[in-house]
Amino acid sequence: MGIRGLMSFVEDHSNEFFTDLKLRDTKIVIDGYALFHRLSFNSNLELRYGGDYDSFADIVQNFFESLFACNICPYVVLDGGCDISDKKLTTLKDRAREKIQMAHSLSVGGSGYVCPLLIREVFIQVLIKLQVCFVQCFSEADRDIMTLANHWNCPVLSSDSDFCIFDLKTGFCPLNSFQWRNINTIKGTQNYIPAKCFSLDAFCHHFSNMNKALLPLFAVLCGNDHINLPIMETFLSKARLPLGATSSKGRRHHRILGLLNWLSHFANPTEALDNVLKYLPKKDRENVKELLCGSMEEYQQSRVKLQDFFQCGTYACPDALNLGLPEWVLVALAKGQLSPFISDALVLRRTILHTQVENMQQPNAHRISQPIRQIIYGLLLNASPHLDKTSRNALPPQPLAFSEMERINKNIKTSIIDAVELAKDHSDLSKLTELSLRRRQMLLLETLKVKQTILEPIPASLKLPVAVSCYWLQHTETKTKLHHLQSLLLAMLMGPLTAIINSPGKEELQEDGAKMLYAEFQRVKVQTRLGTRLDLDTAHIFCQWQSCLQMGMYLNQLLSTPLPEPDLTRLYSGSLVHGLCQQLLASTSVESLLSMCPEAKQLYEHLFNATRSYAPTEIFLPKV
Repeated sequence: MGIRGLMSFVEDHSNEFFTDLKLRDTKIVIDGYALFHRLSFNSNLELRYGGDYDSFADIVQNFFESLFACNICPYVVLDGGCDISDKKLTTLKDRAREKIQMAHSLSVGGSGYVCPLLIREVFIQVLIKLQVCFVQCFSEADRDIMTLANHWNCPVLSSDSDFCIFDLKTGFCPLNSFQWRNINTIKGTQNYIPAKCFSLDAFCHHFSNMNKALLPLFAVLCGNDHINLPIMETFLSKARLPLGATSSKGRRHHRILGLLNWLSHFANPTEALDNVLKYLPKKDRENVKELLCGSMEEYQQSRVKLQDFFQCGTYACPDALNLGLPEWVLVALAKGQLSPFISDALVLRRTILHTQVENMQQPNAHRISQPIRQIIYGLLLNASPHLDKTSRNALPPQPLAFSEMERINKNIKTSIIDAVELAKDHSDLSKLTELSLRRRQMLLLETLKVKQTILEPIPASLKLPVAVSCYWLQHTETKTKLHHLQSLLLAMLMGPLTAIINSPGKEELQEDGAKMLYAEFQRVKVQTRLGTRLDLDTAHIFCQWQSCLQMGMYLNQLLSTPLPEPDLTRLYSGSLVHGLCQQLLASTSVESLLSMCPEAKQLYEHLFNATRSYAPTEIFLPKV
């Protein structure tokens, strides 16, 4: 994120550009996207099996409990969908390709960092559980974060190098030097978290007291997420900046150093920009100037006042309001009750299907959930009369078409998908919330091809996962076997087991049985992490299931949750599901595993009976 190479450059000069902080008794504005990536990738979590969401949830909880212990009041700000100008499309495609390469590496036993598919939803559920204040912006959050932090005179916590460019009154604390696991104490009573704070003044002082206002120009000349003009290489070569290091990090650092030294000779951005343009062919100057100035605007104050959302619950984003979207949609997006996937589909008629650690030789795992997405797109078709005029990316011209950025082999491709035309009373997004609960539930279950009566014995919290599993079984390929279904259903018992263990009214015998089964599941999970080789076909099957769950949840949210939202933190644990698969294949039977806890056995039977009628008959054939 941000300006490549800048974060490592400033950290190489840590003593000059950073001050030590003892963080306590303050508000702090947190870049949510940066935080959940940091916690996912720097906590020794298993990434091959599709997400150990329970372990991730525990880490997120520990992080915020550390803040509370130091009287630090967090405000989490999450990115929303893509900007309507779509100016980051090239960057998004590059990142999608990188992610495919890393997912492939993980799938064959190598290293890599790929966020599990539902990590964002899990993160939001933990924030709600802990009552941490958060907002989901309409598009990218950086400017809104900067504006809020300056309004409240508090620091920003992120790992995005763009925050080295913003003029923050109280500074920017990088996540990688934020020692939340290492709480210290002053005078035995006051807790604090050791942190480092980037000093923009020290940074500018180091470069001949350069004007802070020159830094946005520096960012766009270096190339950030919004702009990467090949013609800038013309300027960089002619200006004779010192670019001649051998390593890629060295080259980047030399470029950064050269640009900063060069810019420090100018009094203001106008003078510097005029000098940049001198190095370019005359025919390109006006166009380049317009692009550079537009990108520099990204570092100015935002017009969105997030303090109004946190204090009064009102979120007013001019870009969103101009689109004329229904009020309920804007409120739900700000509260994180609708995903950025929905706003991308609404605004750009384009969505991004994130690659998982799957079998790259098979069609991507999201193909299975395409019929659910087509219903989602059908609900979003008639959102606003303004959208067709406003969206510059009105792709493609057909009125019912949406485009999906997806993995094809080890590359990305944009596929055109038709929305399903729905009945008239479902086709006005502004009135969707006015439909009765029965009608909304009917549309959800019809999409998932599940009868309501099947779900009657199922606890409310598991109705949606079971309905999604029924859909998955009807659309799955022949490689899905009985032990795959059994493993998924067994893992769904983790939430109910936790409830039994923590329930004060349970008899000791029931509690002991639940504790024994819970401990057995934990043992399986640990054993799987200790080096079980990834079975690619099994991984792909569970990736398909997660895709069905994700899209089922998005449809459920769009219909204002006619079925309760499941607790993802205790629903799927990749290490457990893959480990149970291995055990069931080898020798263990479900009956022997559940014999220690009759209550869990009874619930499992309800789950299995609900799903088995939708399973292909071949999955019940004897193992060969």
